[in-house]
Amino acid sequence: MPAVLLLVRGLRGDLGANPISEGLNACGELAVKTLLLSLACTPVRILTGAAWPIRVRKSLGLLAFTYASLHLLTYVGLDQRFDFVAIGRDVLKHPFIAIGMTAFALLVPLAVTSTKRMLQRLGAKRWQRLHKLVYVIGVLAIIHYTMKQKEDVTVPLVHGAVLAFLLGVRVYDAVRRRGAKPVARTKREAPVSLSG
Repeated sequence: MPAVLLLVRGLRGDLGANPISEGLNACGELAVKTLLLSLACTPVRILTGAAWPIRVRKSLGLLAFTYASLHLLTYVGLDQRFDFVAIGRDVLKHPFIAIGMTAFALLVPLAVTSTKRMLQRLGAKRWQRLHKLVYVIGVLAIIHYTMKQKEDVTVPLVHGAVLAFLLGVRVYDAVRRRGAKPVARTKREAPVSLSG
């Protein structure tokens, strides 16, 4: 829906004096927001015990990939008109572009392997290791977003704080579960030692 509304605004000429820049920024911000929403699914499950966030996680991740693709295509096609020499110069001049492209490149294999068939082909452990790249992508996306802002970085920093919180919940849960494992093992072994 946001992409459709953005297109309608573009067709109506409602994107301001620089519609390409407005579209580029809107797609980029939507990509970051949907990526954060996908990263929020597991923390919401951890904090609430609800199962439904996991069911929408893949859809949100693919939506983030879609908006990231539109962001990149707007830059390459509309802003730079497929002038790859100019794009190369732009990347060298502005490191945040290289960071953004790196984040997108890492996002591609996650989108490609998002199907159940790819999960079966890779195996659960390899698939999970690969999809942990999403944490790196999240950090790179926030860096890209922050560096792109010329003056006010408040909004990117708020997004960064949200990402830090979401990653913090995951770390807390991992530490908590790791600490709980020896206790569970002791409980299972106790009857054996008593009977022995």
